[in-house]
Amino acid sequence: MHLPGMRNRGTGRLKLRWGGIGLVLLGIAAGGALLLVATPLGRYLARAAWEEGRILRHRKPIAKLVKDTTIAPATRAKLLLVLEARAYAEDSLGLPAKDAFTQFTQLDRDTLLLVLSGARRDWLSAKTWWFPVVGRVPYKGFFEVDDARRAERDLARDGFDTYLRPASAFSTLGWFNDPLLSSTLRADSVDLVNTVIHELTHNRYYAKGAAVFNESFANFVGARGAERFFRSRGDERSAAISVARWDDDQLLGTYWSSLFTALDSTFRAHPGDSLTARRLALRDSVYAVARRTLVDSVAPLFKAVDTAYATRVRLDNAALLARRIYLTDLGAFERVFAEEGQDLERSIVRIITEHRARD
Repeated sequence: MHLPGMRNRGTGRLKLRWGGIGLVLLGIAAGGALLLVATPLGRYLARAAWEEGRILRHRKPIAKLVKDTTIAPATRAKLLLVLEARAYAEDSLGLPAKDAFTQFTQLDRDTLLLVLSGARRDWLSAKTWWFPVVGRVPYKGFFEVDDARRAERDLARDGFDTYLRPASAFSTLGWFNDPLLSSTLRADSVDLVNTVIHELTHNRYYAKGAAVFNESFANFVGARGAERFFRSRGDERSAAISVARWDDDQLLGTYWSSLFTALDSTFRAHPGDSLTARRLALRDSVYAVARRTLVDSVAPLFKAVDTAYATRVRLDNAALLARRIYLTDLGAFERVFAEEGQDLERSIVRIITEHRARD
């Protein structure tokens, strides 16, 4: 599957991932397969379960692949890095690796799935979908381009901004032996380690119906975990790259938060159906100012992101809300990290404990 022009990054470095794909299998088992298949949700879950089954069926042990001399040395080196990253995540960060990332699946396409988000054009209200076990989430994954495009057109026709993009990795939150996918293996070594640690964070804690917290928290752990992993190996260059990318994520997180606040205030100052046209006009003005700010004030501070990102990135409600799933309250995680003496394992425990107390 290839979509020209589509990238799998939400910022210059941020990969988009979809947690819980494999959990639909549990929903089918819990709700009754025959009953579920008779509904649109059931047919969707059945298709997702079938795709998950294909991924699991074609797994091969990474421990054997790294010894296979017929495989390119660069590929074997990446596979070995995955095993080392998962071991570090479990031993040093307390993330339950279980059997995740001990297997590898070669996909028959270059994209795992497409992820669709939607938001009202005149209000910062995300379209959400409900799934068994994981609850309500502000995105939906599709394995077929035609299905994704059809759903996107339906949302647009209903007055939503839409944001469709590929995802390269997934998590079943520890319920299944999540394999490393060929779509993920294309990443460079820093992103690859980040992805492994990010997904294993979901095994440790995943709050039902709290996608923004779950993904932003895992983004923090993935970035800081990758930094710690490379430092433990004496690879200061890769550690520095991870820090630079994380600094950019925090910078952009602050920018998206400010943009969100400006738009939300504008919309709320003009409520009601009679002012829809006014809200749409004002939104265009807010986004025009936001583009200038991004180009003139934010982009010059980038450490790893290509500054051209500022001129080409989409600015609309769906894209904004989708990015905030991964980039919300990053500063709060960093404050805990600083207060815990930059001990990442203690920071993870504290953040989870505090979130549970509020939930």
